[in-house]
Amino acid sequence: MPSAEDTSAPAGTSVAPQEADDVAPTRRDRIAAAGSELIGGPFGRWAYARASWLTPVRVVALVAIGMFALGMVQKLPCYDWAWFRGASSQYTHACYSDVPHLFQARGFSDGLVPYFDRLNGDMDYLEYPVLTGLFMEVASWITSLFTSSDADLMGREQAYWMANAAMLLVCAAIIAVCTARIHRRRPWDALLVALAPAFALTATINWDLFAVALTAAAMLMWTRGRTVAFGVLIGLATAAKLYPVLLLGPLLVLCWRAGKWRAYGTALLGAACAWLVVNVPVMLLAPEGWKKFYTFSQSRPVDFGSFWLIINQHTGAFTNDVGPVNTYSILLMVLACAGIGALALMAPRRPRFAQLAFLVVAAFILTNKVYSPQYVLWLVPLAALARPRWRDFLVWQACEVMYFLGIWMYLAYTTSGDAHKGLPAQGYQIAIALHLAGTLFLCAMVVRDALMPERDPVRADGEDDPSGGVLDRAPDVFVLGEAARARLAGDEEGDEGPGRRVEWGRDEWDTGHWPPPAPGKGRHGG
Repeated sequence: MPSAEDTSAPAGTSVAPQEADDVAPTRRDRIAAAGSELIGGPFGRWAYARASWLTPVRVVALVAIGMFALGMVQKLPCYDWAWFRGASSQYTHACYSDVPHLFQARGFSDGLVPYFDRLNGDMDYLEYPVLTGLFMEVASWITSLFTSSDADLMGREQAYWMANAAMLLVCAAIIAVCTARIHRRRPWDALLVALAPAFALTATINWDLFAVALTAAAMLMWTRGRTVAFGVLIGLATAAKLYPVLLLGPLLVLCWRAGKWRAYGTALLGAACAWLVVNVPVMLLAPEGWKKFYTFSQSRPVDFGSFWLIINQHTGAFTNDVGPVNTYSILLMVLACAGIGALALMAPRRPRFAQLAFLVVAAFILTNKVYSPQYVLWLVPLAALARPRWRDFLVWQACEVMYFLGIWMYLAYTTSGDAHKGLPAQGYQIAIALHLAGTLFLCAMVVRDALMPERDPVRADGEDDPSGGVLDRAPDVFVLGEAARARLAGDEEGDEGPGRRVEWGRDEWDTGHWPPPAPGKGRHGG
């Protein structure tokens, strides 16, 4: 029978039931249970978990480091020669990275200062946000410590990639640890991040992991109720990549529904101050270099991975004028955000922060005029928190891996001349459609969980919003539509409405195929 879990708690508190007991995914997920056969099988009901230094968080961190190392090994053909010999070799080996190429192309090999010194190539200034530019500059300083300016360029580019890889490895470990600690009772969900194949394959293509690490740390701070720290980290993440600012949108609607205006205002102020502290000095001292990221983003043509490219290749639209696609992208994003806002206010129970964060970032990527392969890094930690189901996650990852191979095979085709080694445009369009469909599929699962909280894997264990911080178990003060009617009905019956008490359904796998709880304990423990 479904259990009735009272989720009430004093205002301003965040209490997870039985925090000491971690949720074992092998008891909740068929795919996790099947995969555990490689290491001895599912965790048994009578198993005794001895105290050990090898905690779940440390296991996740070690696995993430191991997978990152495998991703570096996958780049070995390029590191040895393919980055430096011929145009198509780095694509046929699927090991391309922007890092070594931009070492020279963006002036780091010549000691130029980003944003202040003008470049001589196809780009007049560095086209990355300020904090990412600092990250790149620090890597060039490290490179100069181990190589001489008189050394051959190939060796210096290899050293620069290695310096960046070392720094990005730290970012990957931070992401894994933060994801494991956000949901206190579900640290093993972070294995979805650590073992994600697309995460390992794309980790060193660009510098996105830096912003992802700051965003993951920000979400951990929000979970702990540290709103100032959350705001500062979101501001810093936005100074490294634009997408983290999107998280403030769903958070606004959730705080509106829960009446947590003070917490939101504090977070917003912290984010604005942190972003200004990083950007204003460069904005004032090197205005032309500072604004390059924004002007380039606006003038950038329709590019790889987006459905706009499929339209362009079929019809020739947007080839000479990128203005219309900028307008259409903004309109689609506004419509998507309106839908996410309606979901937040009308769902029968306030959606979890991680769910809406995933949806808004996915909407931004799906409607954008470019969907680079490394953008999947933005979504992986959010997906693990929003929909911790191995089947759905692996379906999505399979689509992303297919796209990862598809884009490099397409570039191999376009750069191999008459040899035509690789994938033609029609095949690449299928790869684009596949990875867009995979992302949409995961979005659909998250929306379903928000509309049917009893299907949500996190809430099936009696949780409310473990990533919600001050939102966790807070009563609703403003709702719309069906949620408002349900709340009114609850008030008339003497209940406290959906903001306080929720009728939780069974876990998706809890259908009699697994041993029942130990005698004397309920579904969620004693």
